Amino acid sequence: MRIPTGIEGFDELVQGGLLSERVYVLSGPPGSGKTTFGVQFLASGAAEGEVGLYCTLLECPQNIIDDMSNFSMNIPALIKAQKLLFADLGPRMEYGYMDEVNEFITPDYNVGRTSIESEAPSPSMVFKEIAAYVSEYDVKRLVIDSVSAIRFTTNDFSLQEKEMSRFVRNLKKLGCTTVLLSEMTDPTAYSTEQFAAHGVIFMHNFLYDKTMTRAIQLIKMRGTRHDCNMRSVSFSENGLKVEGYLE
Repeated sequence: MRIPTGIEGFDELVQGGLLSERVYVLSGPPGSGKTTFGVQFLASGAAEGEVGLYCTLLECPQNIIDDMSNFSMNIPALIKAQKLLFADLGPRMEYGYMDEVNEFITPDYNVGRTSIESEAPSPSMVFKEIAAYVSEYDVKRLVIDSVSAIRFTTNDFSLQEKEMSRFVRNLKKLGCTTVLLSEMTDPTAYSTEQFAAHGVIFMHNFLYDKTMTRAIQLIKMRGTRHDCNMRSVSFSENGLKVEGYLE
């Protein structure tokens, strides 16, 4: 079953929409349109009665809501109807907290790492909170912003890969169509979640013929016929709009 994204010009590139209950990675540099893509995808489903959940690990949810409300997506009404949900899964520790704590720590006191690092969103912590939302609100569409903000419980790269693979594998079991936002400036530097996901989409924002240009590119889309050519992207009053080939 395919579900429409609500992004003008995109669904025609993926045979009518994304395959439901799969995990997709949307990567790109700052300003390329990742957040707008994610909210637009959720708002489209919410307008049809599908509950959407936007989980942010970086930005304050209210800032995202305020910014996206400038588009004609009917964001406030969808939130009021509890069809569009926003969850803040970022660190709860306030800036300056450790400075205050250090005033009470003597040289003889051995501070454990968990007291500090447990505040950072690990894959298991993020998944447990998301699973609770999905179960309580019957979430069908999920966006996580961003997977780049997840902190691992180990410095061993091979174990980090296993941890991320396990995270993506568990997301696949939730029964949601999931979009993982990922910060990326080098399209050739692939990450673990991109290999594990069903699809990988790149958003570009670069200088082209003396003009800053946004574009979108489908790198991987399992079960879907597609090409890998870049297409220009613009913003309209409804959000993102995918246009023709980038010449």
